[in-house]
Amino acid sequence: MSTPSKVSIDAVGKVFGEGEREFLAIDRIDLEVPTNQFVSIVGTSGCGKSTLLNMVGGLAEPTFGDIRIDGRPVTGPGRDRGFVFQGYSLFEWLTVEGNIRFALEKSQLSKAEKAELVRHYVQAVGLMGFETAFPRQLSGGMRQRVAIARALVYRPSLLLMDEPFGALDAQTRGMMQELLLKVWEEHKVTVLFVTHDVDEAVFLADRVVVLASRPGRLKRDLAVPLDRPRRYDVVTSPEFTALKRTILADIREETLKVMALDPA
Repeated sequence: MSTPSKVSIDAVGKVFGEGEREFLAIDRIDLEVPTNQFVSIVGTSGCGKSTLLNMVGGLAEPTFGDIRIDGRPVTGPGRDRGFVFQGYSLFEWLTVEGNIRFALEKSQLSKAEKAELVRHYVQAVGLMGFETAFPRQLSGGMRQRVAIARALVYRPSLLLMDEPFGALDAQTRGMMQELLLKVWEEHKVTVLFVTHDVDEAVFLADRVVVLASRPGRLKRDLAVPLDRPRRYDVVTSPEFTALKRTILADIREETLKVMALDPA
């Protein structure tokens, strides 16, 4: 018998509203994500990317269909899943160490084991020397490093990331992408990564999933044929450019549909 996927999404749909205001946001999406794979999800605004991520995370319930993690139905949030959002969601009254340690509050680990884990992830995200700094003393990129460390410190098997670098400037965003790949390659966790940035999606992922618009459906599922470990200069390669062109054409087609224009 074959091993089940880390994430199995089976004919999942989501309806919002009631009566005349009811609308179908996501319609029968099927998706299998193997263990330790990095999958980017892209599409037009309003196509249901974040809604799909929230359903996998147990923050929202599908109206129909099933979502399973390691073969078990998703019935709510769980410690097997870590979240990183665009907003840093840090506790302003806690230090870098305190914010990361907070994720271990319910852990049965000893105080020494928790301290070692926090130290390890502070180092993994390059924040040595800032352990006692408060969020207000950090740049946006540094805050997001804390958020990533906090999401990873209790060792979830699935990391859900919703536009985590969307608020950062271009230079910082590129550096954070490289940092995320470094951490992912070291710790190997399954990742679902929502983004509007096609370059980011292709650079990071093993696969890029393109959602159609209103309702959100699976339009295309593309393997990324780029070697790992991946360096940033890969963005100038013919393979990267060709894949980016295909994805941009898909998104443009969906955008024109939303705008009620003829793609021709």
